[in-house]
Amino acid sequence: MTDSKIAAITERIIERSRGAREAYLAKIERDRSNGPARKRLSCGNLAHGFAASTNADKAALAEGDAPNLGVISSYNEMLSAHEPYGTYLDPIKKSAYEVGMTAQFAGGVPAMCDGVTQGREGMDLSLFSRDVIAMSTAIALSHDMFDGAICLGICDKIVPGLAIGSLSFGQLPVIFIPAGPMTPGLPNAEKVRVRQLFAEGKVGRKELLEAESASYHSAGTCTFYGTANSNQMLMEIMGLHLPGSSFVNPGTPLRDALTDAAVKQLAAITMRGNYTPMAEVVNEKTIVNGMVGLLATGGSTNHAIHIMAIARAAGVIVDWQDLSDLSDAVPLMCRIYPNGLADINRFQAVGGMGYLMRELRKEGILHDDVKTVMGEGGLAPYTQEPFLDDGKLVWRDAPTESLDDGVLRPAKSAFSPTGGMRLLTGNLGRCVIKVSAVKPEHRKVKAPAVVFQTQNALQEAFKAGELDKDFIAVVRFQGPKACGMPELHKLTPPLGVLQDRGYKVALVTDGRMSGASGKIPAAIHLTPEALDDGPIGLVRDGDIIEVDAESGILHLHVDEKELAAREHASIDLSESHEGMGRELFAPLRQTVGAAEEGATVFRW
Repeated sequence: MTDSKIAAITERIIERSRGAREAYLAKIERDRSNGPARKRLSCGNLAHGFAASTNADKAALAEGDAPNLGVISSYNEMLSAHEPYGTYLDPIKKSAYEVGMTAQFAGGVPAMCDGVTQGREGMDLSLFSRDVIAMSTAIALSHDMFDGAICLGICDKIVPGLAIGSLSFGQLPVIFIPAGPMTPGLPNAEKVRVRQLFAEGKVGRKELLEAESASYHSAGTCTFYGTANSNQMLMEIMGLHLPGSSFVNPGTPLRDALTDAAVKQLAAITMRGNYTPMAEVVNEKTIVNGMVGLLATGGSTNHAIHIMAIARAAGVIVDWQDLSDLSDAVPLMCRIYPNGLADINRFQAVGGMGYLMRELRKEGILHDDVKTVMGEGGLAPYTQEPFLDDGKLVWRDAPTESLDDGVLRPAKSAFSPTGGMRLLTGNLGRCVIKVSAVKPEHRKVKAPAVVFQTQNALQEAFKAGELDKDFIAVVRFQGPKACGMPELHKLTPPLGVLQDRGYKVALVTDGRMSGASGKIPAAIHLTPEALDDGPIGLVRDGDIIEVDAESGILHLHVDEKELAAREHASIDLSESHEGMGRELFAPLRQTVGAAEEGATVFRW
């Protein structure tokens, strides 16, 4: 039975979403096809669609009734997480042939890495790349040649973009196939230590690069629990992955076997009689399950934006109040860096998703009456994990006990009775804060504001020794309309150094922080943003600001009459709108919505 608090929150989401959800499902019903979708094409259309195929595929596509699977990939060889996908297409086609189907590469989507662009001009394109990926997914599927879709994507904006785009084709069964994390490298604590030493000028660039290269050292996702690995957790707990497939390393026989099984499972749910379209997998309860997973694991703050956008693509309306209220009802069961010292490989080894989901399911914290890519059986298959037995893929029950309760704990004896994310409200607006990585003694800060218009200005002030004091950094004009809402992860080392020196510090911004950020209390995604005349634009140096993550308060202690008399800050953003392709994204900056609605250019 579902926990009463979870059920109540879910019910209000269902009621709030009723009109939007009905409209979405009606659209999906209109787009459904009786038999292969390509049968709707004219001969000229179809000839173009298989002109480059083999003769056998041409015959199957022209005359056969078997489904055709479309593959959408984020492959590129610059980014470690996506590099493994370069070898996936031929095995996918082979697996499809073995069950009497065909598969075609439908299209590619861009994949940019926040780790490469962090603190650089390219980061201003990062959030918008999600919506570009969604549109690229739609373009790939718009040829109407496909009866099911395979999404190959891993990292920050790629998976949310693929999900949003695929939901526009929710009449199709869709499965996501991960590539897995890289094997462990330099311990996360050591990486952070070197970063802070570099910020203080105590080690040079050579030492920093050596540490970073030892951390990010091979194919696969980064091993910390940032947005990329939060994506994989999300797809699994929402039933869009095969059970236990999220965190299996690339280039292993088990990884290859899971890819084969995923194609064949998609084929199974594409067939008549077992037809399971994405629109039926992703509903209000699935979205709640995704938010529960985010909170139980201490996942990335970026999903306080992405889950909102994914949900709206399915006609489900959720907000930060829902997320915050769920946080009060969901135990924090994991300690994975940045919320602890373990990496994602350790999490997988000590019990992983199978243990986590069985615990949450047992306590009624997950909705079990949902469809998944495994069919009608709810989440029961996801309490198992995959193994190879004489080369054959089998599933066994996940461990009944965590093998390391410093990393993964039962729901009843969790690290915290509540999840790791909160809504903050007050006279500066609405924002979110991730508290799972912040020590309790740092969760309340009341101090004078030091206002910055750019993240570089804060870093310069730190280097000049101007920030050795208690203060709250206000970094504004970082919202989606201003400059695309870049991540401000580069601020973590200097602020972390100041906190370690004994100063009370916090961050308030209308921008984002990285999914790997923690340690510092950061009130982020503040809406309305400065460029939207948000109250953050009225803050002046020396104003007292209160950030209270325990009570959910963000308050500017300035008399209302004085605030009313102040002029809103302004800034020339032209330098942030040109170069590195940023001029091409002007229409997106002009049409993007608020962060709490997903910071998306789409309107549903």
